[in-house]
Amino acid sequence: MSECNHDCSSCSENCGERKEANVFEKKPLHEGCRVGKVFGVVSGKGGVGKSMVTSQLAVAMRREGYNVAILDADVTGPSIPKAFGIHERAGATADAIIPCYSGTGIQVMSVNVLLENETDPVVWRGPVIGGVVQQFWSDVLWEDVDYMFVDMPPGTGDVALNVFQSLPVDGVIIVTSPQDLVAMVVEKAVKMAQMMDIPVLGLVENMSYMSCPDCGKKLYPFGEGRTEEAAAKYGLPVLAKMPIDPKLAKLVDNGAIETFEGEWLSEAVEAILKK
Repeated sequence: MSECNHDCSSCSENCGERKEANVFEKKPLHEGCRVGKVFGVVSGKGGVGKSMVTSQLAVAMRREGYNVAILDADVTGPSIPKAFGIHERAGATADAIIPCYSGTGIQVMSVNVLLENETDPVVWRGPVIGGVVQQFWSDVLWEDVDYMFVDMPPGTGDVALNVFQSLPVDGVIIVTSPQDLVAMVVEKAVKMAQMMDIPVLGLVENMSYMSCPDCGKKLYPFGEGRTEEAAAKYGLPVLAKMPIDPKLAKLVDNGAIETFEGEWLSEAVEAILKK
């Protein structure tokens, strides 16, 4: 056996002292940065409006007077910059990335602000994407952040696992919709959070209802009660029911999500502040 240099990652020996490198260890922030609480916004499947909820939660917390940031971990389907009207590229120093800022001062880091063209596809394998998400945490100059929201990719794959194991996540909010699949979708997300020992703050039901333009009555095109049933099964609160509203979609298309009007996220904000 050759003399040990204590670098197990480059050693071919199989000795009793050998220790594998932990690629999922908690990553430190860049020197001089501060991030207070970190919350993941997750879903068991795509198409439920997770990025919409992430954006509005960030805006709601910013309206409360806090310094807020969004880490867009949905690397292959980033939509956060468009919602906030951010089209410029991120800046950089010799050893760090400077996040972009929204109109109201929300800090944003997404792969779209690093690409030469924001419509370029990201055709990367899972380990590369996971490494990028870790860099968004450790190599970005986050400026005195009170609350950070991590917009997770849908499902329970590599990136979600990477975020939960390498970032200090204080809790998750599960986004769902009122279709029949809700129970299965919620169960997958809850079980993953439990496996990672991360608290679930509650559920947000998106596309819950629409308001009649003539009488204002709430209409439920996908039915009622399914989210409550799924939440009750795991002892979780339903924190919000968000409407189907063409005005919200238009705000995202116009990069003006910071001007949305509505109080449906008030309970979710309270749950975040209590954590």
